[in-house]
Amino acid sequence: MNKYFENLNETIKNYFNILSNEIPEFLYDYIDTPEMQKQAEISMSCGTIYSKMYDRIWYSSLDHSVGVSLIVWNFTKDKKQTLAGLFHDIATPVFKHCVDFMNGDYEKQESTEELTTKIIENSKEIMALLNKDKIKVEEVSDYHIYPIADNDTPKLSADRLEYTLSNGLGASYKLWNLEEVKNIYENIEILKNEEQIEELGFKDKKQAEKFVHVMSKLSSSYIDNKTKFSMQFLADIMKKMYNKNLITMDDLYKLSEKEIIQKIENCNFDNISENFNIWKNTTEIKESDEKIEERYLVSVKAKIRYIIPLVKLENENIRINKISEVAKEDIEKALNYKTKKYAYLDFNF
Repeated sequence: MNKYFENLNETIKNYFNILSNEIPEFLYDYIDTPEMQKQAEISMSCGTIYSKMYDRIWYSSLDHSVGVSLIVWNFTKDKKQTLAGLFHDIATPVFKHCVDFMNGDYEKQESTEELTTKIIENSKEIMALLNKDKIKVEEVSDYHIYPIADNDTPKLSADRLEYTLSNGLGASYKLWNLEEVKNIYENIEILKNEEQIEELGFKDKKQAEKFVHVMSKLSSSYIDNKTKFSMQFLADIMKKMYNKNLITMDDLYKLSEKEIIQKIENCNFDNISENFNIWKNTTEIKESDEKIEERYLVSVKAKIRYIIPLVKLENENIRINKISEVAKEDIEKALNYKTKKYAYLDFNF
């Protein structure tokens, strides 16, 4: 077995076995490339895992990418689609979507995606494997062309399915166990949606309701004040250090999060290391609807991540919110989630 899979903790190993009862041989070599291994040093939690406000298992951007590729393989058995799923986050920098915050892209969170093709083309290891497999770069560099791998919100794709399952397993919060994940996953199949395009959906209304219930809790957690504060704070630290030539844009793509944190903790400019230490050791955020003077305040409108999956009925496939009041309420709760206007900690930055 590939070293990557050998070194996984038991929960993630068992979770991957649920996603696909076989790991296709061709995946091993692609996972071992330097560009994919770099993703093993980036947290799926956008850096929030480094603060005591959170109690999360380590789950890397590589873990997520492998999970997506296994879901795609399980449902399609298509090599190109599976590799597109594996590569979809290959351009992810340290602290993941914090760099989108740094770039002012709060609501789409797609500002780094254009680098995907460039990173693949510049990798001699990946290009050698693709040439051997007679696969063109454009067939694997954009997973948006494969609706099972990715599609528009609020549809269910391999990408959204994976981060909902893993985040609910403890990468964000412990909201279900492996048995529950297995029951949900085994209830999913490829359906045709309203546009007659293939989409992942549920065979059974009850399992769809369970999935939506956890999804709605996670949806709120992605945009709660402690998360928005943490992501903006890390983004502002990186921006300040970049403007002072203390880090480069290359560093954000080539160094690990641990190496960037070391630079932050050794930084003497503008109380960066002291404020980072306060954030790292705090257990709760402060919130207010009024502006607090002499405090570093965060107030941003972030991307709402939510899913309205299809359910298979006798004669048609229909969105769960059209046939379930429980699911409809959960979805509306996610869409209408509001926080206080400002999040802050007791420092000025």
